[in-house]
Amino acid sequence: MDSINLVETFSEFKEFKNIDRETMMHILEDVFHSMLIKKFGPDSSFDIIVNIDKGDFEIWHNREIVEDDKVEDESLQIALSEAIKVEPDFEAGEEFSKQIFLEDFGRREILTIRQNLVSRIMEYEKDSIYKKYKERVGEIVTGEVYQVWKKEILILDDEDIELILPKSEQIPSDYYRKGDTIRAVVSKVDMRANNPVIILSRTSPVFLERLFESEVPEVYDGLITIKNIVRVPGERAKIAVESYDDRIDPVGACVGMKGSRIHGIVRELKNENIDVINYTTNIPLFIQRALSPAKITSINANEETKRAEVYMKPDQVSLAIGKGGFNIKLAGKLTGFEIDVYRDTDIETEDVDIQEFDDEIDQWIIDQLKSIGCDTAKSVLELNIEELIKRTDLEEETIREVVKILKAEFE
Repeated sequence: MDSINLVETFSEFKEFKNIDRETMMHILEDVFHSMLIKKFGPDSSFDIIVNIDKGDFEIWHNREIVEDDKVEDESLQIALSEAIKVEPDFEAGEEFSKQIFLEDFGRREILTIRQNLVSRIMEYEKDSIYKKYKERVGEIVTGEVYQVWKKEILILDDEDIELILPKSEQIPSDYYRKGDTIRAVVSKVDMRANNPVIILSRTSPVFLERLFESEVPEVYDGLITIKNIVRVPGERAKIAVESYDDRIDPVGACVGMKGSRIHGIVRELKNENIDVINYTTNIPLFIQRALSPAKITSINANEETKRAEVYMKPDQVSLAIGKGGFNIKLAGKLTGFEIDVYRDTDIETEDVDIQEFDDEIDQWIIDQLKSIGCDTAKSVLELNIEELIKRTDLEEETIREVVKILKAEFE
């Protein structure tokens, strides 16, 4: 029964584990050889023949045939009288091989061999998985969701290797159930308690970079270089691209005809808003592009302090900051500058109808101002106090109060 179990042990690993034929044979030979040396001595000679396909093996003990009175070590030599009982033509000096069967080992030895075999194969499996995924760090892998927990998701690849996607590496809007297919980038590979732990990520900028490589041939071929990527996963991303070939428009190539190339990436990232920006070494221009879609009027950038003062029309400020402040935050990370946005006070503010101030100014005063042609706030402010007193029936105190209210609108 023990010999059968031993054969079944390596037969099972041959069928179900990711071990190639040559490695399996080497492990089996090594395990049996160690046990044989322990039993017969370090100088003993053996041939171990493993038949992976049939799930069995043969062990042959090789000894030198010597004259009967010259046997010094039975592990290394056999008497001629014993050898000719097997084959009459044997002569002294020849090699004699005898097959050793599992039954020749004791129960404890067979159990030890089995334990060593299982241990070695499991160790090889773990080491093989670790090395395989260590080389794949930064690559996108596809797997099937096997188990969903509160803090992480267990994923199996096509070889049933376990992969982990922590909650912190998931896009906030990600939702998966058992059996779903999932794509992520290999973030890191660790050994914990002698077991390989493969961590995946969908929030890493590297994941977005690999998606662009898969969707945009020019990026994959190196014709377009990705200079930098910054993300707020699931919300917004900015990617700076550059091409050394003047014939290639890097932004157009990444976006594709009518957005055909970038749409697939956006869907994979749960509708994350992606801004593709032309990279430039011109810092003010790069900052201007990074703040897109906002339009700016002027920039003061200090490369020593890495701070930039950006001036723009009042109606552009909210665009520059973006929803949740993501646009300006990502622009700062992309360019490496701390960006301060200011409303450009030199820009002429739109005029306001005088009637809109009827909640602060009495209607009869508004009518007086209209009667002299001042029907907007700026038309009133263009006249000095003396002129307003002269042209209306209003008192100086009333006019000063009106001017104060109107000026406050434009401050």
